[in-house]
Amino acid sequence: MFDNLSSKLSKVIKDIKGYGKITEDNISDILRTIRIVLLEADVNYSVVKEFTNNVKTKALGSEVLSSLKPSEVFLKILKDELLELLKNDKYELYNSKFNVLMLIGLQGSGKTTTIGKLGGYIRKKYNKKPMFIACDIYRPAAINQLKQIGKQLGIFVYSEDIKDVSLIALNGIKYAKENNYDYVLIDTAGRLHIDEVLMSELKDIKSKVNPNEILLVIDAMIGQDAINVINGFNSSLNITGSILTKMDGDTKGGVALSLRHLTNVPIKFMGTSEKLDGLSVFDPNRVVSRILDEGDILGLIEKAEDVIDKDEAVSISKKMKSNNFDLNDFLLSLKQIKKLGPLENLIKMMPGASKLGDVNIDPKELIRTEAIISSMTLKERKDPSILKASRKIRIANGSGTKVEDVNKLLKQFDKMKDMMKLMKNKF
Repeated sequence: MFDNLSSKLSKVIKDIKGYGKITEDNISDILRTIRIVLLEADVNYSVVKEFTNNVKTKALGSEVLSSLKPSEVFLKILKDELLELLKNDKYELYNSKFNVLMLIGLQGSGKTTTIGKLGGYIRKKYNKKPMFIACDIYRPAAINQLKQIGKQLGIFVYSEDIKDVSLIALNGIKYAKENNYDYVLIDTAGRLHIDEVLMSELKDIKSKVNPNEILLVIDAMIGQDAINVINGFNSSLNITGSILTKMDGDTKGGVALSLRHLTNVPIKFMGTSEKLDGLSVFDPNRVVSRILDEGDILGLIEKAEDVIDKDEAVSISKKMKSNNFDLNDFLLSLKQIKKLGPLENLIKMMPGASKLGDVNIDPKELIRTEAIISSMTLKERKDPSILKASRKIRIANGSGTKVEDVNKLLKQFDKMKDMMKLMKNKF
């Protein structure tokens, strides 16, 4: 997500920091490079032109030219203009006593999976009781797919074996009210392209159920055509927001920079993985931080808060500070880290991640480490100094590894403890 755009812009930013002063000549060179980077990332041409013109006008203003650190002021202008493109004051969902959300989109956009992700988000974020209504009666297995997702999440799916989708939606809402559901998400049919039949059906559902939100699910990989899709749906349905899917795939990311500016429809969420928890609020500040290689520390903290056992984390932290951290604690830490997902994804959320290039961490390494520690006795985990040759051979055999692997782990653990001592002395 934004990796390619971020890595290219970080090189530009590095050049800017090398300038002692800002002139019209070097600004023109910088903006020419930025223009190419944005166009290659699939940002709409008119957006790129307006963006670079705004940056140039402000960069050549007296504030930058008279500044002692002109490069820092220029970078702030760059960040502010990116935020202006993404300005998004409506990313929170409508949330009252009873809520109806209608999800629409073209076939293949990931709409049904997104309904599942959104249902899980609503339950967790708002402490609501969501229900799904299956109104995609045309696509083979669409209803079964939604029911399977509902089963995984423990969310009820309302469906009927009739052809009138508006009636299904109305009956579903009536059922939801009678059974104390307070958030209803309607999965509608999609087409390969926008046509009169699709729009007529969606407008009929809208007029009958009067949804609080109409959210358009868009595949970010379709590039600049996303603008035509959003305008096409919006002209008939007055959508309240969009959700960009497949942002974790081979997408250039530029569509996000064009959509809000050209359509005036807020991007509310983005899909960040295929898993049912792979949905993030589209927060412009955090998105721009990722694009400018400043990381997403807030996102990292939120991810940790979601999956890490707080009591265990506090206990491990205290042991680190008191220098009582042993291999048993190390094993607990590994298990906590594994809950956060692939380490490559976590590293990408750190500031300056693009400088590391493609980071590939073999998940087998974590499994091997876990197996080695699990093959030790509690006494050995508490006091690794007792691990002599015979014990190491037993541990290697028990974990399906080699003695060299055991020695490597012990050396890494010793280095880790030395670092903890240094940290303790500094803070």
